[in-house]
Amino acid sequence: MAQYIPILDFHCGGIPLISTYHAASEGYFGINLEPLSKPTDISYTLLPDMAFYEFIPIKEKHTELGDQLHHSGDVYDQDCTETQNNKEETEPVELVDVKLGQCYEIVVTTSSGLYRYKIGDILMVTSFHNNAPHFRFVGRQGVLLSIASETTGEDGLLKAATQAKLFIEPLDFILTKYTSYADVSSTPGHYIIFWELKMKGSDHDISELNLKIIEECCYIVEESLDYVYRLQRNSNNIGPLETRVVKNGTFIALMDIFISKGSSISNYKTPSCIRSEEALKILDSRVVGRYFSQTAPSTSKLFEMEAK
Repeated sequence: MAQYIPILDFHCGGIPLISTYHAASEGYFGINLEPLSKPTDISYTLLPDMAFYEFIPIKEKHTELGDQLHHSGDVYDQDCTETQNNKEETEPVELVDVKLGQCYEIVVTTSSGLYRYKIGDILMVTSFHNNAPHFRFVGRQGVLLSIASETTGEDGLLKAATQAKLFIEPLDFILTKYTSYADVSSTPGHYIIFWELKMKGSDHDISELNLKIIEECCYIVEESLDYVYRLQRNSNNIGPLETRVVKNGTFIALMDIFISKGSSISNYKTPSCIRSEEALKILDSRVVGRYFSQTAPSTSKLFEMEAK
């Protein structure tokens, strides 16, 4: 998944990152015909004998994905976030009927007994090999955070976290892991982002955090979320975003909790959103600092988009 690429690059020290196949708990579905391509450019060709595939188109209302096919991977993520947040399901299509630039939710029927099963992956058609479509993994289906009328998905969080990373990396900070939570215990509710930070070249906790830097990160995250969130935030229907910095090793403890509850250690991924009260207690018990956005995000991008 895209959020792990910077972490892998950091720890691998320039060693090529290779993804050979697209797999899920339900089976192996696709192979990468160009295994040495950049992680951000990877697409998979589905194996037609592994399952019977159907694809539910995800309708978009604000962007045309097909116009972005020559852009970078970040643009794919941004556009598909808008697609996912404004989706409406239509009749599924078969593998031979998918269209270039369209995002789909994949549905499989397998010989092991799954019938028209939604595995939760969102894929986008990026190109074709002969008549076989190539798919890029975009993210997981489902709304992660919602307080008012906004819906923030996995890709929206990834985009926001990426912008914050770009801000703190020149300051020698590394964002190693993050997750989120929609806190509605007060009015208005607000987003909470849990960050695990460390200094470059050190595995120890950061001794002191600059208040202004983390507050600016809060603002950058809010500014990177979609226009519905920003409108609701400016209308005070959503409170200021909060960042809680946690001790190093917190997300290892979080992983231990999920694995003890039955999650597969081989398939475990840090959840982008926390709903478990037990997991939330683990995170809160290791918080070393709490910071709030001091400025509401702008809504000008909405009007720029409508003008286009």
